[in-house]
Amino acid sequence: MSKYANEYTKVMTGMLGEFPVDAGMFKSAFRQQASITDKMSKVVLAAAEKSTEISATWTKSTLGELGNVAKVQDNPSDYTMVMSEFALAQAELSAKSMEAFADVATTVQVKTIELMLAADKDSGNGALKAARKSRSGQGRATSPSHGASKAAKKVTKELPAAAENVAAS
Repeated sequence: MSKYANEYTKVMTGMLGEFPVDAGMFKSAFRQQASITDKMSKVVLAAAEKSTEISATWTKSTLGELGNVAKVQDNPSDYTMVMSEFALAQAELSAKSMEAFADVATTVQVKTIELMLAADKDSGNGALKAARKSRSGQGRATSPSHGASKAAKKVTKELPAAAENVAAS
């Protein structure tokens, strides 16, 4: 059975070998994808760094305010006042921190859209070049005047014999 599989592999390899493949296009696509990935990584890492800074500032401020809450007060009513001040400070700090996080998210969204639009434009230009190359006949393995390609002729000869061998087994 492996003998027939090898024959089939030979036929398919010969057929696919006749198709024009521009290795430069694959290399170009890989480079373009790597470039986009590099740019997106920079956006993500910058956002992570900024988010970490915001979180650290928020935590540091909260811990500083907790120091005032933990101090011993002369009157029991002073504890209520200190807690109220802490709650007010936390509300303001939370609003500022959430606004900063929103700014980071907006920046990431804008940069991502810009990168995707640029990538779409680049890939569109690449597709246009490939179409023009194909239309001009540069990408063809054989010219139309030669009729069937070598692979098609080879398949026409070899495929019936391979099918008979498989049927006979």
